[in-house]
Amino acid sequence: MQTNLADFIRNTQAGQEADSILRSCVHCGFCTATCPTYQLLGDELDGPRGRIYLIKQVLEGKPATAATQSHLDRCLTCRNCESTCPSGVQYGRLVDIGRKVVEEQVPRPLSQRVMRTALKELVPRKWIFRPAMKAGQMLRPLLPKLLQNKVPLPQEAGAWPTRTHARQMLYLEGCVQPSMSPNINSATARVLDALGVQLFAPPKAGCCGAIRYHMNDQEGGLEDMRRNIDAWWPYIEGRDGIRADTIVMNASGCGSTVKEYGHLLQHDPVYAEKARRISHMTRDISEILPEFEEALKHKLKDFNGKRVAYHPPCTLQHGQKIRGKVEGILRAAGVDVQLCADSHLCCGSAGTYSILQPELSYRLRDNKISKLQATDPDMIVTGNIGCVTHLQSGTDTPVRHWIELLDAALQAPS
Repeated sequence: MQTNLADFIRNTQAGQEADSILRSCVHCGFCTATCPTYQLLGDELDGPRGRIYLIKQVLEGKPATAATQSHLDRCLTCRNCESTCPSGVQYGRLVDIGRKVVEEQVPRPLSQRVMRTALKELVPRKWIFRPAMKAGQMLRPLLPKLLQNKVPLPQEAGAWPTRTHARQMLYLEGCVQPSMSPNINSATARVLDALGVQLFAPPKAGCCGAIRYHMNDQEGGLEDMRRNIDAWWPYIEGRDGIRADTIVMNASGCGSTVKEYGHLLQHDPVYAEKARRISHMTRDISEILPEFEEALKHKLKDFNGKRVAYHPPCTLQHGQKIRGKVEGILRAAGVDVQLCADSHLCCGSAGTYSILQPELSYRLRDNKISKLQATDPDMIVTGNIGCVTHLQSGTDTPVRHWIELLDAALQAPS
């Protein structure tokens, strides 16, 4: 694709990156076949090819409009299009650049500004989010259905391992996961403890940066990333008896972002090299456990053929390009794992998308649940807290993180 970027962005780092991405697109249209919003709406401008065209126009100097902003807002950033693009177009990076430029040109209505500011300020701060979630859980029966969907029932975290091990790994607690589903982190720690690995969360680490970065507060998101690097770095070099060789992620949305720290901070003279190393050290829990395949075979108890439908999160299968590992791990535990039809499609959670675009989000959720239920599962499992909560709001079938299932298998009596 030929480009002629406007002066305001041509010689900037963002402009140079956008120009390279735009030039790699050949407008073949393969991406439209796997775009969830295009499938729902049938509008070219609500598919990747159309959005790329809109971004190109804006970067070449055509003023953005409210319609431009709306089409970009409706993108889930699921990155399914990246998985099907034969030219390797980095659409996720391009849409972040385009959204920021459009945000600067198009003032949002007051209601949108209030909602987006509340999400950016509330969700990444655990000290605000935790009491807010506890209050929501106490008042849950009184809340309207839309709010109930975002407030899961209280869950016990279970025991945290107390043993020390020679091999140590760091992990990111996450913004919402400790309040909404605390057993996920505890289950991860128990599984690794059974395999001789000690898990440690540096206390000053916080939001991975995705919330603010993808809501066009990119500098705020980068500050979150720098804070995490500062929190992790002493324990990478060695402090208080901890010297970690890996950073574990059990929320694929966070993992996808942390793996991009090296790219997002590549021009930061202070953090570029540290960010590159952090990204290199970061691995989803599904990438780690195959290292312990033999140990798992000896420790796992048969699950008596429990039938499970697995939903691969977009941030795992498209963002991190990890496929097949979770299914293999669970099958080793005796679980009958099923993938539903169109397992590549998004469930509609997509971070804050389910709050900002509820109509589309719930249509995608209901489509996904109907296909998951068609496998006749005893349970639905996935690998991201957002997917867990979103799917559970639409079904009575239990929805869990897959690591909780593995933890239960390891804890089962002989």
